[in-house]
Amino acid sequence: MQDGRTTLSKFLINTLDRKSSPIAASGLSALLIDVAASIKTISAALTRGALGGNYGSAETVNTHGEEQKKLDIATNDIFLQHCEWDGLLAGMVSEEMDEVYAIPDTWPRGEYLLAFDPLDGSSNIDINGVVGSIFSVLRVTGEPHDAGVSDAAFLRPGHEQVAAGYAIYGPSTMLVLSVGNGTHGFTLERDVGNFVLTHSDIRIPEDSCEFAINASNERFWEPPVRRYVQECKDGRSGCRTRDFNMRWIASMVAEVHRILMRGGVFMYPRDFKTPAMEGRLRLLYEASPMSFLVEQAGGLAITGRERILDVVPRALHQRVPVILGSKNEVARIGRYHSEYDRGADKPYTSPLFNERSLFLPEAPA
Repeated sequence: MQDGRTTLSKFLINTLDRKSSPIAASGLSALLIDVAASIKTISAALTRGALGGNYGSAETVNTHGEEQKKLDIATNDIFLQHCEWDGLLAGMVSEEMDEVYAIPDTWPRGEYLLAFDPLDGSSNIDINGVVGSIFSVLRVTGEPHDAGVSDAAFLRPGHEQVAAGYAIYGPSTMLVLSVGNGTHGFTLERDVGNFVLTHSDIRIPEDSCEFAINASNERFWEPPVRRYVQECKDGRSGCRTRDFNMRWIASMVAEVHRILMRGGVFMYPRDFKTPAMEGRLRLLYEASPMSFLVEQAGGLAITGRERILDVVPRALHQRVPVILGSKNEVARIGRYHSEYDRGADKPYTSPLFNERSLFLPEAPA
């Protein structure tokens, strides 16, 4: 739905500030405006590309042991600078920081918590591929917030989020956001610097013929995932009786954005490539906010065995398996996991790979 008259500020005022609810009177809209300012600044930096001097490795690693790009660090700093001063936050957590970021003593502290991945898909930077930013907002509960917060303040299930969203930096920059009233998309109008509502109340189709997964890890997948992917690959000659397309961009933001626009399934399932690792994506600032957006748009998001928004984090940088997207497809994958765990899954074989003989059967006597 096109609505060039509704800016992000107007949307938030109408949705939050004019409602007589606890969230409405607490400054959430102002915090989201600061987050949007971070996204605008990052968008401008990315537009400069190699001319900005931020390409290449920073020759450091983050808390996960992953090489940091110069832009990983620069975008993290942008979020901190735009959001630390406003008196609305009690603390922040990021993929690029080992611990909770305490609001400096020079600024007042507020009642919200911000968790974010400043630059999702940063492996795409040097090839000028699609990247994004992801964020999640919680409200402090159970402990005083005016003196800072502990890790425990963030260790809450995703269904307690009061807002979540992402930015996608593509041919245009978009901010996709939910404050619990559906999922809505805003496009950056660069000439005037406004985010304008262009995609109101996004709905994910319940059925789809597209799936996204890193097929190079197939040998490490659990049987339920291999079962589903094989059915998709079998296409119209298999039990699904229709053809599927596979996609993989190596950016969660890009994958989820495509699903919100036209449906599909994104899978980063548990695998046994690294047995000690429960999943690949971080719960607080990747899986939870994206699951919130997908559910608000009518989709489903599961680990394979439980709803992602019900998972209670045990650590700031905990990882989980992620399967999300079109409702009926995700439900099918969840059912396959349940059947496998109960030992009720029936052996499956693609009709393309049934045992065949080079000889014709003998004619009956």
